Amino acid sequence: MLDTTPRSCPCCDAVETTPWTQYSPDNWHIVRCAQCDMTYLSNPVTYEALEEDFAWEKTYEVKKETSKGSTGLSPGIRSLRQKLGLTHRNKHDKYRLWFQDGHVLDVGCGNGTRIAPPMTPYGIELSKKLHSRADRYMRKQGGYCAHGAGAQAIWTFDAGQFDGIVMHSYLEHETDVMQVLEGAHRALKDNGAIYVRVPNFGSINRRVVGAKWCGFRYPDHVNYYTLATLTDTCRRAGFTTELVNKIALPFDDNITVLLRKESGA
Repeated sequence: MLDTTPRSCPCCDAVETTPWTQYSPDNWHIVRCAQCDMTYLSNPVTYEALEEDFAWEKTYEVKKETSKGSTGLSPGIRSLRQKLGLTHRNKHDKYRLWFQDGHVLDVGCGNGTRIAPPMTPYGIELSKKLHSRADRYMRKQGGYCAHGAGAQAIWTFDAGQFDGIVMHSYLEHETDVMQVLEGAHRALKDNGAIYVRVPNFGSINRRVVGAKWCGFRYPDHVNYYTLATLTDTCRRAGFTTELVNKIALPFDDNITVLLRKESGA
């Protein structure tokens, strides 16, 4: 279920690219956009393949087993981040602060338990197995989970419905990035916010260990962001970007940002 036609850049829609041959194993083609510098998989699989054959919960387990996390460099980086107080913390309290205990949409929600009361959880999940779990949980809390690709399902919600939207380890999976961001812009209240977490292609770990970096997952990771390319992509959809993990960023395998609607957008 490969898409045999190379896709255009998910950020700027340009087609001219430079290959990252060192990051392109087997039949997967990782490229860099010649216009905006975005790195992405040019030949992703279809949404249908991601529902079951390449579902997130399957590829995650494969990657964890083959890489044991990241590589030999990662324990040292984790130790340094712990000493500096930069390790990840439970985000629930921050979600409540950012989203004001309102209606929150989790795109790519997995089993659906990331958003908890007093917030009202809604979700979108492509994996059939995980969607079933998420929908059961969310309906008990007053919301529900839509099944399907985020770029399509997000348009089924009402305009201005959500106080917050969560895209936790999601945008790296989405082939139609602008479609989902524009849909999120529509579904978000004017004073709402979007939490985004993606692998950090600009991290020290990736630069040092190369192709064995933990952020590479084939074929379900289709976008590889630096802070610059993530900011550029979100700006094109009408958002400002606030970096959350400012101090940790160089040592962090992930980028965490908060998006808000641009004034007048």
